[in-house]
This record gives sequence, C-alpha cells and structure tokens, in this order.
Amino acid sequence: MESPDLARMREVYARDGLEESAAGDDPLVLFGRWLDDAVTAQIHEPNAMALATSTPDGRPSVRIVLLKGLDESGMTFFTNYESRKGGELEANPRAAAVLLWHPLQRQVWVEGPVTRVASDESDAYFHSRPHGSQLGALASPQSSVIADRATLDARYEAAAESHGEGDV
Repeated sequence: MESPDLARMREVYARDGLEESAAGDDPLVLFGRWLDDAVTAQIHEPNAMALATSTPDGRPSVRIVLLKGLDESGMTFFTNYESRKGGELEANPRAAAVLLWHPLQRQVWVEGPVTRVASDESDAYFHSRPHGSQLGALASPQSSVIADRATLDARYEAAAESHGEGDV
C-alpha cells in the first residue's frame, strides 16, 4: 500500500483573518457568533468538538463529543459518569476542547474547569434523546471491553424489552 505524502499536504488558509477590533471584548460572544456562522453555513455537526481530559497522573485522552449548550456560564456537554471520560473528569475536573470548522477556516480552542450540571438538567437531556439512543446508552458499558457484538446486541434487546418508548 502506497502512503500519501503527508509532509507535503498543506492547505493555504487565506480566508478572513481576525482583527482584534472585530473580536470584541468577550470571547464567549465571539465563539457564539462563529458557532452561528458554522450553523448558517450548514457545516455537518458544527457542535462536534474534540474533548481532552487526563488522569490525575497526567495521562491524556481525547474523543469527540457534542456541544449541547453555550451561554454566559460556559459550555455544556453530557457524558456517562461511569465512562472513562466521566471518571477522568471526576478525578481531574479540567478539560480542553477544540471545535474545527474547515470550510470557514476557523477553530475555537478552550480549556478550563469542568463541573457537573444539575441532575435534573442531565435527566432532561437524557430524556430528550431519541429512544434508540437512550437504549444504546443503557446497553453499552461505555469505555469497557465487551466480549463481542452479540453481547452488545443482547444487552440492547434486553433494554428494549424492559423499556418501551417513553419509558426510559
């Protein structure tokens, strides 16, 4: 298999620059404008972000999650508290995230402390998800090794039998 010449791959980013005067004083307001631009441009999943966490001894991990809220208090995303991500945030409640919008030649990078949302907000989000997504969350032991696909499928079927539509 012939590999592409990765060292030669480079895009020249010549679209709009960012002038300090245009950025404004509040980075959250600028972030919100750029997110609105990404939504307006119909970028696929403009709220997808790479979220980096680490263990208390500094071992990093990163994965893609979806930004579900942005306001004056910060950014909101949801996670299974028993996942690797949830455990790392419990032990070391700091994270970094990057949202990348290639067509707009923009990215946003943030870092800082992470706190849990109120349980009623977390529950409301879970119940707003499609039924199949709820069942998948119940069936999947996130960040854990499973024996095989058949085991996961059986767990999903058991969750579906136990929880009808609107009953999760």
